Amino acid sequence: MKYRLLLTAFACFALGIQAQNIETATEAVANMGLGWNLGNTLDANSQKVSDVTNDAYWGGQGLDSEYCWGQKPTTKPQFEMMKNAGFGAIRVPVTWYNHMDKDGKVDAAWMARVHEVVDYVIESGLYCIINVHHDTGADSDNSRSWIKADMTTYNNQKERYEYLWQQIANEFKDYDGHLLFEAYNEMLDIKSSWCFASFNTTNRYDATIAKSAYDAINSYAQSFVNTVRATGGNNAQRNLIVNTYGACSGEGTWNTHLAEPLQKMALPEDNVQNHIIFEIHTYPTIANNTLASIKSNIDQCIKNLKTHLVSKGAPVIIGEWGTNNVDAGDGKTDYDVRRELMLDFVEYFVKQMKANGMAPFYWMGLTDGTYRTFPAFNQPDLAERMAKAYHGDDFNGKYPIYTQPATVTCFEGTKELGWGNGINIEAQVFKNAGEKCQLELTYTQSINSGDDIQLYYGDWSEKSKFIVNGRTYTADFNPGSTYGTKANSEHVTTFTFPKNNYEQIAQLGLIIHGTGVTLKKAVITDPVALVGIDAPHSTVTSSAIYNLSGQRVSENYKGIVIKNGKKVLIK
Repeated sequence: MKYRLLLTAFACFALGIQAQNIETATEAVANMGLGWNLGNTLDANSQKVSDVTNDAYWGGQGLDSEYCWGQKPTTKPQFEMMKNAGFGAIRVPVTWYNHMDKDGKVDAAWMARVHEVVDYVIESGLYCIINVHHDTGADSDNSRSWIKADMTTYNNQKERYEYLWQQIANEFKDYDGHLLFEAYNEMLDIKSSWCFASFNTTNRYDATIAKSAYDAINSYAQSFVNTVRATGGNNAQRNLIVNTYGACSGEGTWNTHLAEPLQKMALPEDNVQNHIIFEIHTYPTIANNTLASIKSNIDQCIKNLKTHLVSKGAPVIIGEWGTNNVDAGDGKTDYDVRRELMLDFVEYFVKQMKANGMAPFYWMGLTDGTYRTFPAFNQPDLAERMAKAYHGDDFNGKYPIYTQPATVTCFEGTKELGWGNGINIEAQVFKNAGEKCQLELTYTQSINSGDDIQLYYGDWSEKSKFIVNGRTYTADFNPGSTYGTKANSEHVTTFTFPKNNYEQIAQLGLIIHGTGVTLKKAVITDPVALVGIDAPHSTVTSSAIYNLSGQRVSENYKGIVIKNGKKVLIK
C-alpha cells in the first residue's frame, strides 16, 4: 500500500515537473505573435436537422464536411507557407456536433483528421488553437446550436459538453504548450443576440435573459477549465482560452449595455495561476471613415479590453479580426474597393495589439480556396503588410503568388448532375481568367428527353445567363433538344457569358447542376492568355511584376502583366 502511494506521489511530482515547462498565458500570447484562422474548413458543416432533441441532429457527416463550404483539403505546406510569411500561430476552428453521436461520442475518423491538421500546424513550427466552433452561434429555421448562453440549456447540455472536452483533452494531453484549447466560439443567447445579451428582444434588453446568458457563459467556461485540468498530463497547466459573450469586444457608445460582455465575464477558477486567456472578436467598419477615426476606435477598443478583462488577471487575444466585410464574398470587400485604407488599417491594428500584449488572429482571407492547395497567397500584399507591422519594415518574408494557366481543369471524373447536386467553381478562377473566359463542359446525355444543364451563381441567388453558339440562354440548356440526340450521347459544349453575368460569376463563383447529364470534365479557358506562362506558382514578393513569359519587368512595361497573381493590362 505504501509502495503504491509512493508511486502515485512520484507520478504526481513528475507530472508537476512536466507541466512547469509550459509557459504562462502571458508568455504564450507574446510568443504566438501574428495569427491566422483556418476558417470554413474543419468548422464547415451542413446541418440537415435543426431539432437538437432529434437523434438525427447528431452526426450525419463524414470527412467530406471539411470541403462543404468551398475550401480545398488542408495540407501541411500551407502552414509552412504561413510560417515563412511571418505568422506564428494558427487558430483552427472545429465543429463537432455533425461528427458525434447523441451521447456526445466523437467519431474516431473525425478526431483523427483534427489530430492530423493539428500536427501539420505544430510540425510547421507554429502555435495551434483548436476549439468548439459552430456548435454555438445564431439560430435560424434550418440551423440550431446545441450550446447556448442560457442557464437552462447549460444544465441540459453540461454533461455532453464536458464529455466532448474530455475526449478532446485526452486526445492531445501529451502535446506541449504550443497547443491551446478554446472553450467555445461565439456563444449567443436564446434570442441569437449580437452586441450584448438580450439585444434581439423586443425592447432591445431583457434583464432576465441577459443574466441567464452571462451566468451561462461563466458556467461553460468553468466546466471547460475543470474538465481539461482533470485529464492530467500537460493539460494540468495547458493555456486555456475563454470567450466573452458572443466574443463581443464591448466597442461602441450607442448603447449603455455594450460593455456588459466584458464586464460580466469572470476569470474561471483554476488550480494554477496565469494559464487562462480571454478572447474577443472585432470586425470594425472602415468604409466612410477616416484613418484617424479608425485609429481612434482601435485605441478605444484596447482601452476597454484592458479596463474590463486584462484587469481581471488574464491576457487577451483577438481570436478573429478584420473589417465588417472581410469575407463578404461579393467582390466588394474592403481589400477590393479601398485597398490602401485596408492596408493602413491592418498595419495600425497589428502594431497596437502587439504593443499592448494582445495577439491578433486575422479571419481567413490572405490565402483562400484553390490558393491554399498550391499553396500561394491571393492577398500577398495584405499578408506582407501585417508581417512587417509585427516584425518591422526590414522583415523579409516569403509571399508566393499563383499565376493561373490559360486553361484550368476545374473538374474531371464522373458526376451525375442532380438538383442541388452539382459542382462548384470558385469565383477566383473566373476572375483570373477574365471576362472573355470560356467554360467547356464534356458530358454524356443520360436520358432521352428532359435533360437539362443550369448555371447558378455560387450563392444560389439566381441562374446566370450564358451564350452557346451565339445564342443567349436565360436559364436552361437542354442538350437533347439542342443537338437532336438521345440517351448515351456524348457532347462537348462551350459556354461564354455576357459582361454583367461574368461580373457576378467573378464575384460569387458558379454552380453547375441539372438533370439527365453525367459530367465528365469542366475546363475554364482564358483566350487572352493562351500564350501565357503555365507555371503552378512563383515564389515572389507582391511588388514584383512579370510579363506573360515569366520574366520580371519594370513598372514602365506596357502590355499584359502578372501582378499580385492577376493579369493586369498596363497601357
